[in-house]
Amino acid sequence: MPEKNKARSAQKRTPITRDAVLAAALELADAEGSNALTMRKLADRIGVEAMSIYYHVPNKEAILTGLVDLVFAEIDLPTTQHGWRTAMHARAVSARNVLVRHRWAIGLMDSRRDPGLATLRHHDAVIGVLRAGGFSIAGAAHAFSALDSYIYGFVLQELSLPFDSSEELTEVAEAIVTDMPVGEFPHLTEMAIGHAMLPGYNYSNEFEIGLELILDSLEHRLSLAEWRETAEAL
Repeated sequence: MPEKNKARSAQKRTPITRDAVLAAALELADAEGSNALTMRKLADRIGVEAMSIYYHVPNKEAILTGLVDLVFAEIDLPTTQHGWRTAMHARAVSARNVLVRHRWAIGLMDSRRDPGLATLRHHDAVIGVLRAGGFSIAGAAHAFSALDSYIYGFVLQELSLPFDSSEELTEVAEAIVTDMPVGEFPHLTEMAIGHAMLPGYNYSNEFEIGLELILDSLEHRLSLAEWRETAEAL
């Protein structure tokens, strides 16, 4: 028997599991994107017939739900140990790092009607930290929404930029400034030359600066709510 057929036969004899199917699907999505994920491609990657996969996951939607759950499982769970602000900062940084690793996931994170346990665990932990920090139920919902909108939006913009390094950014900015009509876009020119093109500038640093602005605002709103509650109690 040819070596290739022997290998395939050995793979067929090895029982596959749902975890193994999702692990292979994650590798495929990372390599080619979630749109390229098909049962046939997944079966070829595992080394089994496509019908074998249906014993473990009923369809592509179930696979996507499982993949989203795997991504949420990679994000550090926030805790109340060091306060809500520190927890939300660490969680945001972790979420961004995970989403950059899994570029296909950004549009799927909250799209599942039947979220997995890791997804539910993550959301529950975020809400729990905010509630323990003094946010009302509505306030926790507002804070959760604002933070996720910023995280997802920043990563989406970051992954769409036409450069991957500070050196490439400088090259792109120089080309844009050179091609612009002289004096027609003074504010854009000022920002490019006086900020983006400065030595050591890295666009990725903007993430934590923007994150701190949001956390400052949430902390301010929380203190105002506490003041109002105290005043009403007097």
